Order: sequence, then C-alpha cells, then structure tokens
Amino acid sequence: MFKLIRRLISTFILLIFAIPAFFFAEVWYGAHYPKVLSTDYAVVMGAAQYDGRPSDALEARLVEAKKIYDADLVEKIVTVGAGAPGDRYTEARAGRIWLIQNGVSRNNAIEIGQGRDTIQSVKAFTDYFKKNNVKNIVIVTDPYHCKRATYISEDLGIKATCSPVNSGPFSLANSSMRYLWREGSAYIAYRTLEKLGIHVSDHLESTGLSAIGLG
Repeated sequence: MFKLIRRLISTFILLIFAIPAFFFAEVWYGAHYPKVLSTDYAVVMGAAQYDGRPSDALEARLVEAKKIYDADLVEKIVTVGAGAPGDRYTEARAGRIWLIQNGVSRNNAIEIGQGRDTIQSVKAFTDYFKKNNVKNIVIVTDPYHCKRATYISEDLGIKATCSPVNSGPFSLANSSMRYLWREGSAYIAYRTLEKLGIHVSDHLESTGLSAIGLG
C-alpha cells in the first residue's frame, strides 16, 4: 500500500513538471520550425505604433508580410489591432498605411482595427474570415508568438500556419528567454484558464513589452 501511494505521488509530481514542459516545447518548436503554406490571406498581428509610425516590432512583421506577398504566397494582407485611448491611429491603420507606402495595392491591404490583446485580435480576424468564407490563413508575428496565435485561430475555426519575422527586436536572433517564458506561460493560460472562462489579458499598457506579440 505504501509503495502504491509513493508511486502515485511520484507520478503526480512528474506530471506537474511534464505538462508545462510539453507546452513550452510546443512554443519553442513552433518558433524554430514554422510551416508557411500558400493561401489567400496573411494576417499581421498588431504591435505598438506611434502616431501612425509602426514600432520596430510591428515594422518587422510588416516586412515579413510584404516578403511573402511579393513571393506570391498570399494575395491579400490583413492588419489587426486597436489603438490605445487617445491614439489617432490604430495598430491596424498604421500597418495598412505602411504596406501601401511600400508597394502593396490598396485593394490587397485590409485593416481590422480591433483587439487590444492576442485573444481579442484573433477573435476579430476569425470573425471577419468566417463572414467571408475564408478557411486558411498565414499569421505573421514573432517566432515565439507563433504557436499561441495559430492555436487560438484554429480553436476559433480558422486554420493557420505562421510566417515568423526574421528581423527586428523579437526575431529569434534577438529574442531573450524571457520572451519564451512569457509566451509559454500565456499559451498554458489559454489552454487551461481560458477554457474555464477565465480571461487573462496579455496586453501590457504603455510598455516596451506591449510590442512583443503579447498585446
């Protein structure tokens, strides 16, 4: 009897460490081994903008979206993201302006000015795609943000692959383990707390971290 209890306790302790480790491994793998499939739409996840000028993090995402657009992997680019109270521009508007100024046709650049965090933003664009009978997309964001963004999209009914940035402050070359930790934690929160109806926002108001795919 004592051996059985000890085995149960050991198994429980193992699961406490193994399950989070599995989720963190998914985030790491999604960042290092992304799949980019040709489809009609790319979605640029929002990040900070300054009176219409994209932050370095947002510009890196726009550059990546323009790259796959020029490679004919997508036909249209959707920018998503609301603005902070008092802002003249939304993240989506700033992104769309940048795309048009850098050669994307006005008809192929679409803005959805909603979403102050990842979940809100994904809900906004999945609602749009469902209304327009779109089933597959490519999400453009930071590498460690890929897994969570694509998972939420698929959870809400839109299949997604990810084209992560290769430049900017949150590319793999420049990302810190802190970003992996934050994204792994946020991914676990979505897989657990969100399913229980507890929404944990990943938006950080007026900080540099608001530009790392956590908002």
